[in-house]
Formats: sequence, C-alpha cells, structure tokens
Amino acid sequence: MMRVYKQTISVILLGLMLGACSSNSKEKPKIPDKPASELYAEAQTAINNGAFTDAVENLEALDTRYPFGPYSNQVQLDLIYVYYKRSDTAMALASTDRFIRNNPTHSELDYVYYMRGLTNMAADYNLFQSVVGIDRFDRDPSFSRQAFNDFKTLINRYPHSDYAADAKQRMVHLKDNLARYEVSVARYYIKREAYIGAVNRARYVIENFSDTPSARDALKVMEDGYKALGITDKAEQTALILSVN
Repeated sequence: MMRVYKQTISVILLGLMLGACSSNSKEKPKIPDKPASELYAEAQTAINNGAFTDAVENLEALDTRYPFGPYSNQVQLDLIYVYYKRSDTAMALASTDRFIRNNPTHSELDYVYYMRGLTNMAADYNLFQSVVGIDRFDRDPSFSRQAFNDFKTLINRYPHSDYAADAKQRMVHLKDNLARYEVSVARYYIKREAYIGAVNRARYVIENFSDTPSARDALKVMEDGYKALGITDKAEQTALILSVN
C-alpha cells in the first residue's frame, strides 16, 4: 500500500514539473522581438512622455539584443538618464562607470561626468530632511564628496562644456554642505571633550573651505577648543581673526 502511495505522489510531482516547464516555455518576453530601430523609437517616445519604466524596458532589451549595434552607445547614454529619472541611483552609477570604462575618448564624456555628479547628489538626498525640514549635516557625506569630485573632473577636463557652468554652481552648494558637515563633527568633538580633534577638524575647514559661511563657525569651534586646552595665546589669536571676519 505504501509503495502504491509513493508511486502516486511521484506521478503527481512529475506532472506538476512537466506542467511548469510547459508553462515556462510558453512565456513570452516582456518586450517582443523587434528591429533595433523600432525598439529605439519606442524608447524615445517613452522618454519624451516621461514613461521611464517603459523606456528602461526597451533600452535594456536593445542593450541585451544588440550590444554592438548602431545604437549601442546612445542606448547606454539614455539608460544613464532614465535610471537617474527613476531614482535608481545604483544602476545609474553602474552605467556611468561602465560607459567611462568602455569609452574613454567618447565625445560626450562631459555629459556622463555631469550625470554622475547629479546621480551622486541624488544618492545623498535625504527624503526625511526634505519632507520634515530637519537639518541633517551630521550624516555621512560620501556621496556629496563624490559628486563634488565628479563636477570637478568635468570642469577640469572639459572647461568649455555646456554643463560646466551648472556644475560650478552645484560645487558651491556641495562645498558648503561638506564644510557644514566638518563643523558638525568638530562641535561633536567639543561635546565629547576631544578638544584636539575639534581644533584639528575646525582647522581643516578653514584650510579647505575658507570661502564658505561655515568658516566662521569653524573659527569659533577652534577658539573654544584652544580655551578648553588652556592654550590662551592661540585662543586670543583665533578670536581676533573671528572679530575681523
């Protein structure tokens, strides 16, 4: 009896497996097979209409099916853009890195570095801060630093790029954010009574971000640090500098 039961179970399982295989074999690809020109045209229509999910599907199909076709480079550039618009920063960054690696002399590398900077800025974006209005300059600024470096690379390598002016403006904003982060760390050191660390961090702000509003805050932290350490002459010098700036 047990043997018959086991055989019955085996037959049922085999039937289910065959059914699954049959079902899978009938599944059609999400994007039907089409000429590259048709897929690209549909992707462009989707981009123009703001349908970025549809655009991604068509562009990814193009990238997979026609990796060496006439649209190859443009498809990769478009993917960078649509990933960014969909807030898929991981894929956007991976796509920029891939393009830079595979096309080191491409005429549109300035655009790629610009998009890389924008994407790193987006990755640093804090939704909670935006919605609630909470200042979060104590968070890790790694993406802001990378965005700053991306824009700096763009300006240094392509000073006459159409994107250079906007990149410069964004660098001003990023530089101020980075300075505010460093000051927040210096203030934290003061609270922890790590005065040497506070002074060093404040000095770093003054040396590297002297043209930002945070430089004054850094001087105040430095003055407080020197006072706490009992280094009176340095504290007085810092206070004097602060008074005339």
